[in-house]
Amino acid sequence: MTEKMMENIDIAVIGAGHAGCEAALACARLGFKTVVFTVSVDSIALMPCNPNIGGSSKGHLVRELDALGGEMGKVIDKTYIQSKMLNQSKGPAVHSLRAQADKAEYTREMRRVLENQENLTIKQAEICELIAENMVSDIDGQTKTKIIGVKTHTGRTYGCKAVVLCTGTYLRARCLCGETITYTGPNGLQSADKLTDSLKSLGVEMLRFKTGTPARIDKRSIDFSKMEEQKGDEKVVPFSFTTDPLDIQRDQVSCWLTYTNEETHQIIRDNLHRSPLYAGVIEGTGPRYCPSIEDKVVKFSDKDRHQVFIEPEGEHTNEMYIGGMSSSLPEEVQYAMYRSVPGLENAQIVRNAYAIEYDCINPIQLKSSLEFKRIEGLFSGGQFNGSSGYEEAAAQGLVAGINAARKIQEKEPLILDRSQAYIGVLIDDLVTKENHEPYRMMTSRAEYRLLLRQDNADVRLSPIGHEIGLISEERYQHVLEKVKMVEEEVQRLEKTTVGANAKTQEFLQCHGSTELKSGINLAELIKRPELDYDMTAELDVKRPVLSDEVKEQVNIHLKYDGYIKRQLQQVKQFKKLEGKRIPEDIDYSQINSLRKEAVQKLTLYQPLSIGQASRISGVSPADISVLLVYLEQKKAEKHID
Repeated sequence: MTEKMMENIDIAVIGAGHAGCEAALACARLGFKTVVFTVSVDSIALMPCNPNIGGSSKGHLVRELDALGGEMGKVIDKTYIQSKMLNQSKGPAVHSLRAQADKAEYTREMRRVLENQENLTIKQAEICELIAENMVSDIDGQTKTKIIGVKTHTGRTYGCKAVVLCTGTYLRARCLCGETITYTGPNGLQSADKLTDSLKSLGVEMLRFKTGTPARIDKRSIDFSKMEEQKGDEKVVPFSFTTDPLDIQRDQVSCWLTYTNEETHQIIRDNLHRSPLYAGVIEGTGPRYCPSIEDKVVKFSDKDRHQVFIEPEGEHTNEMYIGGMSSSLPEEVQYAMYRSVPGLENAQIVRNAYAIEYDCINPIQLKSSLEFKRIEGLFSGGQFNGSSGYEEAAAQGLVAGINAARKIQEKEPLILDRSQAYIGVLIDDLVTKENHEPYRMMTSRAEYRLLLRQDNADVRLSPIGHEIGLISEERYQHVLEKVKMVEEEVQRLEKTTVGANAKTQEFLQCHGSTELKSGINLAELIKRPELDYDMTAELDVKRPVLSDEVKEQVNIHLKYDGYIKRQLQQVKQFKKLEGKRIPEDIDYSQINSLRKEAVQKLTLYQPLSIGQASRISGVSPADISVLLVYLEQKKAEKHID
C-alpha cells in the first residue's frame, strides 16, 4: 500500500443518515478526528419515508437526544413546516411532539452543521472492508478481534481506533415495485454491496429486513375539498431545549386526512398475487407497526376503511406524501388504488411506492454500549441494528458515537437504563430481546413512562450530557436553575393558604369545583382534576413571574405527585437488580439447577446485570433465583480467600 493511499484518523463513521450524523457530530465534538463516509453526500440526513420528526414516543427520543447534546431537535426546529403536540387529551406521560419537516431544508441544514463542525470530514465513498487484527484478552485469555481501519472501494485505507456502523437500509439494498426490482438504496441512490461480506468474515450474524414507502403525488392533481384539513398547533413548542419558542412561531402549512374504501380494498385484494410481499419475492421481514396497505387490507379485513394522511414534502415542492398507503404493488395497480380514494381521483404519481430490502444485524451481538461483544472498537447504530424510524436511529447513533469516543478516552461507556430514558428502553430491548422484525419505539414499552416524560428530558439527562462533554456549562447551569425554581415554587404553593371567602368560593363555582369548608393550600387546590396551576393565578396574589416550562413542571409535579412517588419506589427496586452485576467471565454451564434453555440464553446474551438477565426471553424467575444464590456463594468464597 502506497503512503498516498493511507490516512490515519481517530474514528470512522460509516453512513450519514440520522444515526451517522449524530454519531459523527458526537465524536468530533468530543475532540476526535472523525470521517463520516457516505455513498452520496446528497443522502446526508435523508428522509426517504415520511418527512416528519417525532410522534408518539418518538418525540420523547428527540427530546432526550437533545438533552444529551444531539442535533436532531435543533435542526427540526429550524426546518419544520407544521408542528403538533399529540395526545394532549391524555396525561403528560404520553404527550409527544411531532413536526412535519421540509425534507430538503432538513437535509440541507444538517449537512451545513456537519460541514462546519471542527474535527469532522465528510467523504463520499463506499466502505467495502473493515480491517481487523486478532488480540489476546488479558481477562480470559481468549483471542478477540480488534478493528484497526477501513478500506474504501477505491482502495484507500483509513487507519482508525474505532468504527461506528450506521449503514441504515443501504447494505445490499434492492427496491421492489410489483415485478420490477432495482438494486439501489432508497430514492434510487447507490446501494452498498460489499461491506456485508467483510462483516460476515468477522463472524457478524446478518439478518434481512424490509420496509416500504408510499407514493408521492403531485399537489396540483389533488382535490382537497374532499378531505379534512389538519392544522398545526397555534402555539408551537420546540423540540430543542435551547430553542426560544418565540423565535420559531410561524405560519404553518396544512396536512389533510382522507380514507380508503371498499373499492380501494377490492383493487388490492384482486392484485395481491402481484405484490412482491405476497408473491414470495421479498425475503426480508417488515415492520409490524408500520404495515403496507396490502398488509392492512389482509390482516384487518373487518375494517371498511383506513386513514390516509396527505402531507407536504416541503414548501418549495408540489410532492405530497401519502401516509398510511405504503405499497409494493405494480405501478398501474398503484394508480387504480390511489385514484379510488376521495380527493385522489385524478392523482398523478411523481414517485412510485416501493418496498426496500436490506441487510442488518442481529442486535443481540451488541453490548449495551452498542459495541460488538466479539469485535473491539466496532460500534453500531440505527436501522442497521434492526430498528425502524429516524428518531430511533438518531438516538442509537448518538450513544454509539459517544461510546466510541469514550472507548478511546479509556472511560466507562454511557449506558442508560430503563428508568433513565426511552433511549435506555430502546437499546435494552434491542440487545436483550429476540427481534424478528424492525423494532419501533412505543410509550407502552417504557415501564416508568410517568417519570420519562418528554417535558423533563433536560432535567433527567443534561447532567449526563454535561459530564460527557456535549452540554456546555452555561446550558447545564440553566437546567439547575430551572430545577431550583420548580422546587421553590412547589414549596411556596404548599405554604400558601387560601380561605373559604367569597372570592375563592366564586372561583370554585365557575370551574365546577367543590366549595371549601375551611382554608386550603394552593398545592392541594391545584391537585384537583378540574383545576391547574394557571387557573389558580387569580387566587395567588404573590405568584412570581415564571417561564412556561417552569410552570408546566410545577403543575405536573403537583398533579401527579402520588403517582410519581409510587413509580420512584418501583425504580428503587429496579435499581437493586440492575446494581447486581454479573462477572464477564461467568460460565453459566457450571451453575447447578440452571435450566438448559437459561444456560443457552444467558451465554448468548451475556447480560451485564441480574436486572438485564431477568428480561431475557427464556430466563425464568426460578433461573434468576438460582443465579442470585450462585453469585452470593461466589462472593462469599472470594471474601474468605
